[in-house]
Amino acid sequence: MMRADPVPVILVHGWNSHPGAWKQLISRLDAVKIPYARFDHSGMGNKHLEEIARALSRYIAAWRDETGYSGPIDIVCHSIGTCITRYLLEVIDGESKQERVRQLIGLGPPNTGSALAELFVHPVHGPAILNRLTGIFVPTGYDPAADAMVQDVRPKSEFMEKLRAAGIRHDITYRIIVTANPEGVPEFFPWFEGKTWEMSDMKEFRQTLEGDGIVAHAESLLPGISMDIIPLSPQGEGDLPPASQYCHISMTKNPRVNDRIMVYLTDCKSSKKPDGTERCRLPG
Repeated sequence: MMRADPVPVILVHGWNSHPGAWKQLISRLDAVKIPYARFDHSGMGNKHLEEIARALSRYIAAWRDETGYSGPIDIVCHSIGTCITRYLLEVIDGESKQERVRQLIGLGPPNTGSALAELFVHPVHGPAILNRLTGIFVPTGYDPAADAMVQDVRPKSEFMEKLRAAGIRHDITYRIIVTANPEGVPEFFPWFEGKTWEMSDMKEFRQTLEGDGIVAHAESLLPGISMDIIPLSPQGEGDLPPASQYCHISMTKNPRVNDRIMVYLTDCKSSKKPDGTERCRLPG
């Protein structure tokens, strides 16, 4: 039977990705003997996010049966993996709260929906955007209209509306980690000249340096939850990751991002609230 300490971690990868994206983080987890499991939804690209969220629930249940562990877990997610996990915790399990989760850590999450997903299907801008990202972020011949996951992450989708209506769970500690390109370095994400597309309050598309090339900071925000912003530092100053590792696609490889994740996983101290739920508090 698995020991209750340290808290095990479930890893949930993003869209058009795979569990191998966690290779660098896993080496860090192994070094401090934190147990982990990787949820693989890479073969579910034609499924809606709700179905994937239910598959995640079954995966966690099977993992608990296999390990004999019934205590709280931490979940680390990248990109749309955060939306999948939040739907499980907030919509499917929101009332019963059967899933015992201490922390939810999201990297570059499109928590309020994705302007880029909206751009993909735009009759004027869509073809140019897709052409620019083919082979980089989307496969050759990609049809966004046939991609259930991308359709679900559009800001006004039924899926996103359910997430907004459910709200966050107060028995879980949420962490949001994003990257930024404050100096406008093109190499950060050269396909958009180092910028990120977002949608204004007037429903107009615009570009910003407050994003990771794919997801803007405004899309990652959750009410009442702080956001850790890891900016691209001037290159050539010290032993720093290359500019390309700060963008959305490669941020799971960025050692500064993984440093922040490890702080939350290792320095977090559980504390019980009067209702018996557990929260995570950092020292100091």
